Amino acid sequence: MEDKTEKKYSQYSDEELIIRLRDGESGVTEYLMNKYKHLVRSKARSMHILGADSDDLIQEGMIGLFKALRDYDSGRDASFLTFADLCVSRQMYTAVQASRRQKHIPLNTYISLYGSVNRDGEGEQEELVNMIAAGAGQSPEEVVIDRENVIQLEKEIAKELSGFEKQVLDLYLTGMGYQQIAKVLGRDDKSTDNALQRIKTKLKKRLRRSS
Repeated sequence: MEDKTEKKYSQYSDEELIIRLRDGESGVTEYLMNKYKHLVRSKARSMHILGADSDDLIQEGMIGLFKALRDYDSGRDASFLTFADLCVSRQMYTAVQASRRQKHIPLNTYISLYGSVNRDGEGEQEELVNMIAAGAGQSPEEVVIDRENVIQLEKEIAKELSGFEKQVLDLYLTGMGYQQIAKVLGRDDKSTDNALQRIKTKLKKRLRRSS
């Protein structure tokens, strides 16, 4: 049986509910926070690859969702879902960076060549090393001969990336495409896409030297 609050608000669009929220109607916040809990959990699963605690990420994601409710402007922003997705992603990634600083861990000390990523942020998952190897015209076996040495190789690759490139790679490994990465980092699409292409080029060169 439907909860009374859900039954009361399910007939309205998110944007209509935000207007009612601005008018001071109680119950809207709770309804929308419950409605988009799945979004927060989904983002937490993808961000977990960056080494953050899942419970902490969910907590930060709910804060991001609350900020989306507070700041959403239907006349300026896209749909509420798109805006909420952005706010949740930003809040979580900011928390990841803060946690690394508190633990004195360099941002992206190493990258996982064997982590699964989505090709251009969507579609089937594939190991990063396979994508880079294919682009270099080599097999994964030719690129990385011994997995026992891969951690050192990952650290060396990370040293060759700029701070911005490390952030782009961080988010790319969570499955985001360059346009979504650009929004999370507050950068334009072109500079973010260019950074992603530089990352791939640097990885290919470094992997060739290691083979």
